[in-house]
Amino acid sequence: MGPEIYYFSGTGNSLYVAKELQKRIRETKLIPIVSLLNKNLIESSSDTVGFVFPIHLAMAPAPVLEFLKKLDLKSAEYIFAIATRAGSQHRAFIDMENMLKKKGKGLNSFFSLNMPSNDPKFKDWKPSTEEETRKIESDVQNKLDKIQKIVLNKEKSREKDTEFITPMPAFSILSIFLPFLNRFYNVEFYADSKCKGCGTCENVCLSGKVKMVNGKPVWKKDIQCFYCHACLNYCPEHAVQIKSNRLLKSYTDKNERYSCPYATLHDIKRQKYG
Repeated sequence: MGPEIYYFSGTGNSLYVAKELQKRIRETKLIPIVSLLNKNLIESSSDTVGFVFPIHLAMAPAPVLEFLKKLDLKSAEYIFAIATRAGSQHRAFIDMENMLKKKGKGLNSFFSLNMPSNDPKFKDWKPSTEEETRKIESDVQNKLDKIQKIVLNKEKSREKDTEFITPMPAFSILSIFLPFLNRFYNVEFYADSKCKGCGTCENVCLSGKVKMVNGKPVWKKDIQCFYCHACLNYCPEHAVQIKSNRLLKSYTDKNERYSCPYATLHDIKRQKYG
């Protein structure tokens, strides 16, 4: 049985990393996390298990943590995690470690990869230029070469993160409160007048929150959003927007969008079906 890599990806960065690692490690099986969330118990049958996911608000995405609660890792002898990010510090591996300890396991290695930002709600946000993307891709490929050797040899690699781009003041203190702050995180999406009712947002929505009603998308209040930004970034008309509120001034109506050049709309959508 080859390694299993469970992945979650909203705009393709983490999927790209998972696929590139699959090329390097023979017989690796890629498994989309979203396709298994409706199960009460998920059993892994491999002795090497990896997780690839993006950073959301300096943490692992909620569906990744929910998935980890349900995952039976009795067969796993080596566990690793790769977090993709725009460059900010995060506490994702701390949270994963705490959950794995309850299962009598731990992370043998973990890595953070800096990739283009897919979050166009902030002022002055711009998608990466071709030159910036090439530089990022080169760095990612070099890092994946190292990760390949570490995973194949089942080495321990838990180095302190020194490659973040955006430091957060007093992060060690702030990170303690992040799980509580995330409970109050609320971003609302809507479609503006540019919407043509194509249904792309519903197709790529990984949580099932977006539903087409009378030819227009509706973000259902009774379904928890995964905040993956797939609906925002894959809308062909740039019609999906984030509402501004008292805590957030959104600029999605003025900014461009981002999706990984190596991932398609179909790649994102198929995560729901395995």
